[in-house]
Amino acid sequence: METSHSQTFSDRLLGFTIPDRDCRGRAVRLGPVLDEILSAHDYPVALRHCLSEALVLTALMGGLLKGEDDQLTMQAQSEGGLANLLVCDYRNGELRGYIEHDPAHFADGGASANLEKLFGTGHLAITFDIAKTGKRYQGIVPLEGESLSAAVENYFAQSEQVPTRIRTAISSDSTRTMAAGFLVQHFPDGEEGRERLHVRLDHPEWEHVSIMAESLSHDELSDETLPLEDLVWRLYHEEREVRVTPGHALAKGCRCTEAHFEDVLARFPKEDRREMANDDGIILVDCAFCSKAFAIQD
Repeated sequence: METSHSQTFSDRLLGFTIPDRDCRGRAVRLGPVLDEILSAHDYPVALRHCLSEALVLTALMGGLLKGEDDQLTMQAQSEGGLANLLVCDYRNGELRGYIEHDPAHFADGGASANLEKLFGTGHLAITFDIAKTGKRYQGIVPLEGESLSAAVENYFAQSEQVPTRIRTAISSDSTRTMAAGFLVQHFPDGEEGRERLHVRLDHPEWEHVSIMAESLSHDELSDETLPLEDLVWRLYHEEREVRVTPGHALAKGCRCTEAHFEDVLARFPKEDRREMANDDGIILVDCAFCSKAFAIQD
């Protein structure tokens, strides 16, 4: 297939499985959608980079969901870091996210900060909400490692006992930001009395798939003119079979509405609502995700 150099392959998910290796994967690139989400706040460079990585990870994990209206939420809580809170979620191809922080902490204009500096001794919570059953599954791990990607790999190893390898790439200039991600996992296996292959990090099937994923370069992952299907083919073309499944087209998906905030405020006692209201009886509510302001009549 010939590809025009002017054509880009961003804001979409791709799923794939390698049956002979008992492995699955997801790939994603974020372009205009990422810029739209980031534009809601005037983030310092270090936080733009962090939130970009977080949104890529949220899309990759969200791509593992199977049912309509299932939701994936990732939350990083800080204890003594520069950022107070990071929240991202994914549902039906819609992404949103923000980082709560004190701008004074970034007054020196630092362009980068490692995970420990950003979040101190914080923790990462990953929650899967399954719409059909109403069940919620959550795992919490320390925010340790060189990056959020390492922390998510740790989550899958500890909470899911599923070997997982993640690669991310982020690039930006004065006008835009692009972020991409690649995730591979070994299928759970051996649940009926056999050895659980997914806790064996040295299993040859998994080792091969993992090593190939590690070979993925930043330039390959961030090349917006390279279709995600071609990216998967470059890595695993020697396999007997690779099944590719197009995923959701991605969009910014803030779900704030005046009706939503009216419903939330209605749960507060009247005395509390009076204290929130201004002299005109209006309660001003800001959406942290998109920075829209809503005037709610008490």
